[in-house]
Amino acid sequence: MSIPTALGFLGQTLYDVVDMIWIGRISGAAVAGVTIFAAVFWSVEALNEIIGISSVSLISQSYGAKNLERTNRVIEQTLTFKALVALLAMAFLLVFLRPLLGFLAPDEAVLDHALDYGFIRLFFLPVMFSSYTVNTALRCIGDAKSPMMIMLFASVLNIILDPIFIFERIPGTSLPGLNLGIFGAGLATVISISIAFTIGFYLLYSGKRGPKISFKGLLKLDWSIDYKLITIGLPTGFEMLTRNVSWFIAMKIIATFGTVAVATIGIGNRFSGLLVMPLLGMYVGSTAIVGQNLGANQIETARKTVKATAIVGALLMGITGDFALLLPGLIMRMFINDPTVIGLGINMIRFIGPGTVFLGIFYGYASAFGGAGYMKPFITSSVISRGCVLIPLLLIFILALHLPIETIWLTLVLTDATAALVMYFAYRRGKWESKRV
Repeated sequence: MSIPTALGFLGQTLYDVVDMIWIGRISGAAVAGVTIFAAVFWSVEALNEIIGISSVSLISQSYGAKNLERTNRVIEQTLTFKALVALLAMAFLLVFLRPLLGFLAPDEAVLDHALDYGFIRLFFLPVMFSSYTVNTALRCIGDAKSPMMIMLFASVLNIILDPIFIFERIPGTSLPGLNLGIFGAGLATVISISIAFTIGFYLLYSGKRGPKISFKGLLKLDWSIDYKLITIGLPTGFEMLTRNVSWFIAMKIIATFGTVAVATIGIGNRFSGLLVMPLLGMYVGSTAIVGQNLGANQIETARKTVKATAIVGALLMGITGDFALLLPGLIMRMFINDPTVIGLGINMIRFIGPGTVFLGIFYGYASAFGGAGYMKPFITSSVISRGCVLIPLLLIFILALHLPIETIWLTLVLTDATAALVMYFAYRRGKWESKRV
């Protein structure tokens, strides 16, 4: 379950990584623009997370109980409800995007890049939300291979389209490009995501993988399911919202070091996201297995799944983090050729690379709560790690004591370590074992 899921997520992350590599060839200001847009864009992804994590519990437990009719209905409702929520989120950000970005980026060049990249991503927000749903539904019924192939195909397409859309001349060739700049990077991504959604939707609509959705089911809301789609994942959404708000504040503090610092943390986010993708694949695979076993009342198998995920995840992150520790300069040069950003980024990678081991522990134990539909531990870990560690330490270290920027990297690692510790103690309490949705 986890290996193909991890590969699929790796492909999805390559959307953003490849974008950042090509955008880094435009300028440091372009990288900073994408970074501040991501800080704002993550706020609406909390809505996707609320419905998405709820759907994992509902689909996997319905399928584990061999209730195919309810499985179909939950998938249909998730697609419809997510699309409606995405439309509302899109309308909100279309109104407030410029002032939010302006708060983070007083530099007009950075702001212009952020808007050029951001608007096209916003208009395709419903498609992006829906693409997550079709892949999640397939994984929850035990088909991890199809989402993997879909996401890898879309990633390859994005890699091909990026240089064609961005540059006047395709790098390494004499062929002409469309010269759309940073807008072209965003356009390439939304085209790739749209094609991925279309393929996944076809598999669910045709019934080739078991569940079979219908247009009739997509055109009406079922409040008995929609209510659960909101409420089950609400703690997770609140956790993600807390995380995003805290990161928004952190970005404002980081921006006090200038555009170079913002570009550096943007590359750090994309790189750490690449490292963590196999881990997220394990988390998603484990969550589906835990949900199916809880639906079948196989508690001990669910426990073994969670423990295995935590152990393997921590080992995997330890290995990849140590690899990053050995080659920080090479990693930075993959993304950008600005020597100032590269110099600052080398120290950053030396902190965040090994620190990802704490994320392995966090997501391993978190899979218990995702499968059970018991999300309160996510809120607790977020409030403690970000409200009591991240923001207070940044305010003290940077604004009060005026310590160097490396203190930020250390604070990020301490935040992840705290979150992992909280999640472990929540797992040991065992409340998730008796939860059903």
